[in-house]
This record gives sequence, structure tokens and C-alpha cells, in this order.
Amino acid sequence: MPTASGQYLGELRTRMQHTASGETFITDAPTDNNGRGEAFSPTDTVCAALSACMMTLMGIYADREGIKLSGLRSDIVKHMLADPRRIGCIEIDFYWDEPDATEHQKEMLKRAALTCPVAKSLHPDLKQEIRFHF
Repeated sequence: MPTASGQYLGELRTRMQHTASGETFITDAPTDNNGRGEAFSPTDTVCAALSACMMTLMGIYADREGIKLSGLRSDIVKHMLADPRRIGCIEIDFYWDEPDATEHQKEMLKRAALTCPVAKSLHPDLKQEIRFHF
């Protein structure tokens, strides 16, 4: 069974559907690449997936350790390169204003994030600048 399926909707827009849940999302080409920029671009989803994966791994560690990770958030910046057009760098800043963790646990949360499967799946030439503010 496929993990997901996709459909081209025209005008540089797609709809992706997760097979198991039926959840969908739309992508749109960015304005700097002939699109309307009215939804996540495919490269935006890569950057968002990296952040989501890192938070998920931190969540797994936090659950195991009894840490309340609520309030954790991220800001994501994508930097594109031109020749060939590709993501050159993903910057992610994680913020946790009221951390409920010891210094050791904070370090373990950071380590968990940096070993997420998406981070390990991206090409080594793609810079990942990850900063933790907690």
C-alpha cells in the first residue's frame, strides 16, 4: 500500500493525500518560480518536515522522561540556491520559553532532534543550521 498519493490540480498546484489517515495538503509553486505562493511550496514542505521531525524526536524523548514539552515552537527559514535550483540551507530556531527540564535533559533533547530521520536523509551539501533557545 502506498504511503501517500498525489494529484496535479493544474496551475502549478498539487494535492497530497496520506493513505492511512486520509489527511491532505496542497502545494503551490512559489512566486519566485512562476507560482502563486498561496500554499506551502514543495521545498517549504521539506523544511517544515525537518522541523516537525526534530520536534517529534524531542517529543519521544520528553514523553519517556516525563518532561512537559508544551510550548516548544520553531521558526524556519529556507535559503534557495540557483544553479541548479535547490534548497541550500535550512535554518531552524527552536524556542521553549519555560523549559521543564534539567540541563542534561535539554542536551539530550537537542541530541534527539539532531538525529531525526529527516535530518539524516537530507544531502550533506544541504546546510542545516539548527539553534536551540532553551
